Amino acid sequence: MADPRNDRHRPENTRPQVFRLDEAGIVVTEAPAPTEEADEIVAPAPPARRRGFSLGAVFWTALGGLASLGIGLAVTRLIEDLFAQTQALGYLGVALAGLLAVSVLAIIGREVAGLMRFSSLDSIRERAVLALATDDRPLAEAVTHDLLGIAKEMPALARARGDLSSHLGAIIDGADLVRLTERTLMAPLDARARQLVSDTAKRVSVVTAVSPRAVVDLLFVLYSAFVLIRRLAELYGGRPGALGMLRLVRHVLSHLAVTGGMAAGDTLVQELVGSGIAARLSARLGEGVVNGLLTARLGLAAIAVTRPLPFTALPAPRVADVAAGLMKKAQEEEVRPQLGSRRAGKAEGE
Repeated sequence: MADPRNDRHRPENTRPQVFRLDEAGIVVTEAPAPTEEADEIVAPAPPARRRGFSLGAVFWTALGGLASLGIGLAVTRLIEDLFAQTQALGYLGVALAGLLAVSVLAIIGREVAGLMRFSSLDSIRERAVLALATDDRPLAEAVTHDLLGIAKEMPALARARGDLSSHLGAIIDGADLVRLTERTLMAPLDARARQLVSDTAKRVSVVTAVSPRAVVDLLFVLYSAFVLIRRLAELYGGRPGALGMLRLVRHVLSHLAVTGGMAAGDTLVQELVGSGIAARLSARLGEGVVNGLLTARLGLAAIAVTRPLPFTALPAPRVADVAAGLMKKAQEEEVRPQLGSRRAGKAEGE
């Protein structure tokens, strides 16, 4: 019978065996040195970005320029007309125009700062993914320092920031350092984010179940989703302005499109659809539960987009984690009117 250790074509699932190095037939060879091709496979180059201007960017730039010129010309003519009336009105118009210019510059500066902050968070996430893939210690340390700088503005992370700073020198591997950073800094924020999503989903479920009109349902769901995305962004260190919110909403919707929207494999969705619970609920309560589930799914997408680190050391939240109370609450709302009618019938009988 042939020795399986000498079989060069043994299957991968062969169980490990113990042997001596001085036995006959055992050949010890050195591991081949890593080549540049292997390094390129482990750390693939980032995809090349598109260069040049798109037609949409050219259109909006031209439209914005024309609108700015038109507004400037209109303000200039207005001030000239005010000076033609009286000198006092002219100076008042100049003062108001100056205040308008200062406020516009402040708004633009705030929007640019918000966009730059979002770009910084995206860059941290991309570098963290690269550090995990390549086990790059300097890159992982740079990611950790950037996150510590953001955490300085969060009083709730003061203790976690101190613990992480004291352990930086003890971690050798870059991937382990990223995981330690995630467990230390992201765990408190993730717990708060789950609570925000859960509370919003329950609120949407209750309001849409008792709301008399579909228009009110739609407006409330949109408002709740908008507020939820903003609060999650602020929780993870972003300060979105108007343009930042538009960009963030677009990223959240893109993430939903990529992940398939309402995931069919979620346990809670299977419980809702497969076990017939939805059939036992009234139409309004069933609609409320579905709206709550959709809000929860949107919140999870917002967490994935706004979180500055990928989910590696910590488990990613699921719909069942943030919307587990929707079914129980819906069943309670369904049973409550029945109990009230039974009590009323007993009172009449007495």
